[in-house]
Amino acid sequence: MTHTMLKGSNVQVDATAVRAVLRWTPGADVPDVDASALLLGASGRVRSDEDFVFYNQPRHPSGLVRRLPKRSVAEGLTDTIEADLGGLDASVDQVVIAASSDGAAFASVPDLRILIFDAASADGEPLALFDVRPETGEETAIICGELYRRGEGWKFRAVGQGYPTGLIGLATAFGISVDDSETGDGAAEPAPAPAQQAPGAPHTAPAPTPDSQATVQHRQPAYGYPPPVAPPAVPPVAPPAAPPVPAPPPAAPQPAYGYPQGAGAPPAYGYPQPAAAAAHAPDPHFVLPPQGPQFIRS
Repeated sequence: MTHTMLKGSNVQVDATAVRAVLRWTPGADVPDVDASALLLGASGRVRSDEDFVFYNQPRHPSGLVRRLPKRSVAEGLTDTIEADLGGLDASVDQVVIAASSDGAAFASVPDLRILIFDAASADGEPLALFDVRPETGEETAIICGELYRRGEGWKFRAVGQGYPTGLIGLATAFGISVDDSETGDGAAEPAPAPAQQAPGAPHTAPAPTPDSQATVQHRQPAYGYPPPVAPPAVPPVAPPAAPPVPAPPPAAPQPAYGYPQGAGAPPAYGYPQPAAAAAHAPDPHFVLPPQGPQFIRS
């Protein structure tokens, strides 16, 4: 009986070898789809780059996981990964089955689904079926499902997690080392020569550069918290010197309301002022005018 699965659900896989078949409907504007597999250890990452099975490396060195040729069937096109689960090394905990699109996002791929078959009867009914739907429509790589160990057996989980960074972004997320030449941009450009510093100028270390385009796309900040940004060093600025405060002019002496004032002081509002002492001294040159008879007796 075929188990029609929902995203996140799982089902027991009783077969010792399975075929994971990706199937979709082709068309004029539909991009090509490629199946791939990653063999993961207990850490959730590949043990080496050889654990990546895809169109450029269609067979694992152990021969237990391999990519089969594409086929055209009545329902559409298929691309298949075959895995001998019973023969895998005990250090392999999961086999991730992924799909990547070439030339457009998965929003342009209709009817994408993954079907799990018993490899011993691949033409029979599938063990499980999961319709893979992109979440945003911008994904160019999707983890369709995963085969994982549970006790002495294996189970299959429907995943449907997408990546907008393509097959390279998905591979680097699981620890695959990607050469810059594999990004599709051609040969890597030479690094620019460091700028010459003026004699006597303080030495500044060059800014670190990313290892590859793929690693840049998967460096994430700390779970929603922006990294702290150190404020630029600003030398302390001394406050400007305060201008000297001019001394207040001496207060004009106020009259002593009714009391005699000293020389040069203003009059004391109605009170007579003492005359200067020199005004009372006799003038030695003073001469009376000539006196004449004021009365003539007749």
